[in-house]
Amino acid sequence: MFGRVKKYFGIEGVKVELILPEETKEKSGMIDGSVRFSSMNTQTVTQVRVRLIERYFRGRGKEKLVDEYKLGEIYLDQSFEVPADQPLEVDFQLPFELLHSDFDQMERNNIFGTGLAKLAKYAYNVKSVYRVEVEAKVKGTALNPFDKKEIKLK
Repeated sequence: MFGRVKKYFGIEGVKVELILPEETKEKSGMIDGSVRFSSMNTQTVTQVRVRLIERYFRGRGKEKLVDEYKLGEIYLDQSFEVPADQPLEVDFQLPFELLHSDFDQMERNNIFGTGLAKLAKYAYNVKSVYRVEVEAKVKGTALNPFDKKEIKLK
């Protein structure tokens, strides 16, 4: 009985780990990576979701605002088994499209606006942080294993 409870909550179940490059070129529009699965017991993964999230910060102090935007998402719908005590890697390519703020548009469209846009970004404390998240659906468990890692886009 205790074994079924552990399986239901994912204890000693499938663990996921993202393997990503440190940075990716923004112009490529694609992140190449892989997901490493490991488990103490043989279990079946039915779906894997990988997505890129931008966390956009602006403002200072009490007026600081934070928004999150989904820039890309893929589903790997093939079902596969993760063998006991043997890691398994699944490769993926995540397409994405960046959203550009008004400051970014000004910086890109006008050679004279580059310095002004950088000054405005500094004044308003504007910055973006990007992260890749993976979540796997495992047959027979209530809690899905997940992982997330930050990535730099240049």
